[in-house]
Parts: sequence; structure tokens; C-alpha cells
Amino acid sequence: MKGVLLAGGTGSRLRPITHTGPKQLVPVANKPVIQYAIEDLREAGISEIGVVLGNKGREAIQSFLGDGSEFGVEITYIVQGRPLGLAHAVGCAEPFVDGDDFVVYLGDNMLKRGIVDVVEGFRSGQFDAGIALQEVDNPTQFGIADVDDDGRVTRLVEKPDDPPSDLALIGIYVFTPHIFDAIKEIEPSWRGELEITDAIQHLLDDGGAIDSQVVEGWWKDTGKPEDVLEANRLVLEDLEATRAGSIDVDAKVEGRVDLAESSRIESDAVVRGPVSIAENTTIESGTYVGPYTAIGANSTIRNAHVENSVVVGDTDITTSGRIIDSLIGRGAAIGSAEGRLPEGRRLVVGENSQLEL
Repeated sequence: MKGVLLAGGTGSRLRPITHTGPKQLVPVANKPVIQYAIEDLREAGISEIGVVLGNKGREAIQSFLGDGSEFGVEITYIVQGRPLGLAHAVGCAEPFVDGDDFVVYLGDNMLKRGIVDVVEGFRSGQFDAGIALQEVDNPTQFGIADVDDDGRVTRLVEKPDDPPSDLALIGIYVFTPHIFDAIKEIEPSWRGELEITDAIQHLLDDGGAIDSQVVEGWWKDTGKPEDVLEANRLVLEDLEATRAGSIDVDAKVEGRVDLAESSRIESDAVVRGPVSIAENTTIESGTYVGPYTAIGANSTIRNAHVENSVVVGDTDITTSGRIIDSLIGRGAAIGSAEGRLPEGRRLVVGENSQLEL
């Protein structure tokens, strides 16, 4: 079985962060989102992975993933070009799949428990496809599956006004090569895109058997800033802290704090976990770093109060203000503007930005 990792898309909901880089490389707990997907595929026994790229950010993704050897997999790159829908992206992978069964994984998805159960469920029977589902509170906003008592899908409906269930498709699929024939038969939706739900429904209409697995634990689509912050919080909940770096005698460090070997927490700084601090970063005196915060590599935090935030990296924060519930892009510089802004602002700061708080 092979893997197809979809890494196209424009990341419009994450702007301005994605003006200068792909959404799949936005870090959660100091690890790019796409790396979690690669690790999930590898855990499921899938080592041959085709990464489908769009027009935006392809060089950055290729630079990070390389040939895949650093992650224990073998990567082939597939260029989709202009995104014309998920089914179009999957169809572009047909030469790479070369007649094998394969898993499709949306590159901005994250799951607590991975995809092993989804893959094993598909392998346990004679199925044309398998889909991962999760119960949601707002089924009118998702593709929804109607399933029988054995977990077999009987119908798929895209964003229904009257949902047949609360089981949403979450962007993890397992297919036989029959899906390519279905993709060639469907027409673009009202959005002008080839929808993967339409292709799966075509399999159903032709008598195909579709397995479903309800995913346990959390699932996040990291398409918006608040989703990135929530995913960061969820991952940090299970943080395995390794205080490998330098902690000065008078620094106050509490809870689970993962401190890279080349990083330092200075005297009179306070760090309360769970917190992840990446390489070559200094938390200077007078700084407070609160729970559920990830500070990226090559950063300096001085006199600031940072809490429940993601600082991507290469960042210099010297404000005496409070930064809470914020996503700070790579290369940003945040200084002080005493008395000109209220405290406790929520920020989404693009890469290489300069800001005074």
C-alpha cells in the first residue's frame, strides 16, 4: 500500500502567515503539520509516499521533506498545479499509485491516534474504499456519511441542510485503483471543483463497498489560526518534556517544559508548562512564558508575557506587553509602544513583520 499526501491549496484562511510559506509547514508544538502526517503514514506501515504539490510553496515543502529518508520514508513529488478539487489532486497520483491500494491524507490534518485503525479496517474486508469519520456538532458544514450498523457507508452528502448523521469525513481515505475510474466519470461541483465525495458516491452507485472507521481522540483541520492554536494546545497536553538546555539558577520553570539543548532560560524568567522551546532560543530575564506556548528556533523573548501562542521562529519579541492566543510568523519583530495599545491583544502576525505593542 502506498500513501498520497495532499499538500496543495493556497492557505487563504491562514493569511497573512501563508503569504510567504505553505500552510503545511506551519509548526504545531515546533513540528510542521505535514510531518505529523508523514509519521502517521509510516506508523501504518506505508513507506512509499507521493506528495501532491500545488503552485504555491512547492519549493519550501520539497526543501523540508527532501527524499523522505530523514523521516524513514521514500517520497515522490507529484505536481498538481492549479488546485481543481481533492478528486483532481487524487487523480494526479494515478501514475505513482501504479495499480496499488493507497491512503490519501490531507496535509493540513492532524489526528491524536493516527490512521492505523482506518488502514486495518480497509484491509479486513473486500472494500473499494475506506473513509475516516468523526462525530461533529455542526454536520451542515461538512461532508456527511450515512452508515449502516456494520459501518458500511450507504450514502454521502456534501454539507447537507438535513444531515442523515453527525459523522463527518475528516480527510483520510483508503482507495483501490477503482477510484481513478470514478474520478474520470464525475463532473465539477457548483464550486467548479472535482469533489472526492462525488467520486466515492460514484463508487457506491456502481455497487462498491465502502468501509468507515470512526476516529477516536481529537482531530484538527489546521486551516485557520484558531485551529493551529488549538492543535498546539492538544499536542502540548501530551508533551514529553526534556529539559536539555540551560536553566539559570534564579529562573522559575514549572510543569512540562521541553527545552532544546542549545536554548536558555535566564535568571528571573518564568516558564510554566506545557511549553516547547526550540533550538538556539533565549528566554531572557523578566519574561513570562505561559502554558500551551511553542517558541520556535532562533528566537529571543525579552520582558514579554507570552501565553497560549505559537511563535514560528527567527523571532525577536521585546515588548513589555502581553501576547495571548496569538500566531506569530517567522522573522517577526515585536517591540514596545507603551500606552498606545490595550494589553492582551490577540495577534496573527505574518512573517518578517515588525510591530510595536
